[in-house]
Amino acid sequence: MNQITIRKAVKCAGVGLHSGKMVTLTLRPAEVDSGINFFLITPEGVRRIRPTPEGVIATGLATTIGDDGHAISTVEHLLATARGLGIDNLRIDAHGHELPIMDGSAAPFAMLIKDAGLKRQHAPRRILRVKKPLSHVSGNKSIQVQPYDGFFVDYTIDFAHPLIGVQNLALDLSPESFGEIAKARTFGFLHEVEALYARRLALGGTLENSVVLDDRGVVNREGLRYPDEFVRHKILDFIGDMAMLDLPLYGHFQVRCSGHALNNQFLRILNENRDIYLEKTTLTPVRTNSQEQPHRSDSPAPIPGLIGNAPA
Repeated sequence: MNQITIRKAVKCAGVGLHSGKMVTLTLRPAEVDSGINFFLITPEGVRRIRPTPEGVIATGLATTIGDDGHAISTVEHLLATARGLGIDNLRIDAHGHELPIMDGSAAPFAMLIKDAGLKRQHAPRRILRVKKPLSHVSGNKSIQVQPYDGFFVDYTIDFAHPLIGVQNLALDLSPESFGEIAKARTFGFLHEVEALYARRLALGGTLENSVVLDDRGVVNREGLRYPDEFVRHKILDFIGDMAMLDLPLYGHFQVRCSGHALNNQFLRILNENRDIYLEKTTLTPVRTNSQEQPHRSDSPAPIPGLIGNAPA
C-alpha cells in the first residue's frame, strides 16, 4: 500500500466555533513522508504547527493544537477526515486561529477532498501498530487498546438524557466505512450552550452547526440525522484525536464515555512509551507505472453518499 495525498489545492470558508468570525482553510498536496501539517497564515507570517499528542494545548469544546504561543482550534474533524480517507501527506493552511466548524460534522471536509481528488504516491505507507495492550481509566471513563491490523473502535456513551442514554457502535475504519460517521454532528445541551454564551465562548455555535438538546429532546427543527448520531460523532472525534501521532495508528480500541481530554491523556501515555507499546511498520507497496501514476486496481475505496469513486 502506497502513501496518498490530494491531487490539487482546494479552499473553503466558514464560521469559527470559538470566535464566531469567518475563517478560511486551504488544503494542499504534500510530499511523501511529510505527514499532515498545519500552517497558520497571519499578517505577521506563516507558522507551521505539527499535530502531536504533546502539542494539544486545550480540549474544551474542541481540540486545540499549539506551538510557541501560536494555536489552531477545532482541528479534530478535519484530521478525522484525513485519517478516515487514508491520506498520509497533507498541507493545511489555516487563515485564522481556528478551522471552520462547517455543519458540525466531517461531511463538508470529505466533500472538499472529493473535489481535490486523491493521488497515490510512489513511497510505501508507514504506520504505527499497537504491539501490546494498554488501558487508561479515569472514573467511569476508559480507553483500552490491543493489537489489530487496522483501526477498529468499539465506543460506548452513557448520558442521563431520555434521547441518548446508552449508545454503542463498533466501526472498522476504512475509506468506505468512514461514510457511516462523517455526517454525524457535534452536540451539546441547551443549559451548557447558554452558559457558554454568557461567558462569550462558542460564539460561532448555532443550530446550523450543532445538535442542541433541552430536557426533553432535540431543539433543531430538522431533528437527528441518525438515531445514534451522538455515538457516531464521538467516534469521529476519537479518530481525529488519535490522528495527533506522526503516522497512522493501528489498533483495536474499546472506549467508554471518553472525550477530548481523556483521548489526549491516553495518546500521551502511548506516545511517551512508544518503545513498549508501538512498532513502526512499512506496509507492502503497490507497483505503479511511474512515481506519479497510481495503479487503478488499488485506487482508494469509495465512500457511499460522500466521496464516490476516487480517480486513479
